[in-house]
Amino acid sequence: RKEAMVASAAIRRTRPLMARYDVSPHMVKWWKSQLKDNGVITRHLSPYEQQIIMPWLRTFPKRAYEKFMGSFVYWGGAAAITLGTASLSDSLDAAQDREHRF
Repeated sequence: RKEAMVASAAIRRTRPLMARYDVSPHMVKWWKSQLKDNGVITRHLSPYEQQIIMPWLRTFPKRAYEKFMGSFVYWGGAAAITLGTASLSDSLDAAQDREHRF
């Protein structure tokens, strides 16, 4: 008799939980304490209304120019020194090759 009462009590308590399909049975107690939103209005922008890339595209040329001009002295100086060294070494090598001719 007791076993039947225990089984029927367990089923009696799970039937309402089985009727709820939006909440998992182990989360019913958690979500029971959550209050409904009474008149609370939440607003958000749709992903189609957000312009994430456009501000970046508008400011990209100016930012790229500023970054290039800010570092041009270093890149330009390094390129000039490298090309100057290569040109000088080629000319000195050619002069040395001509010096040992017959």
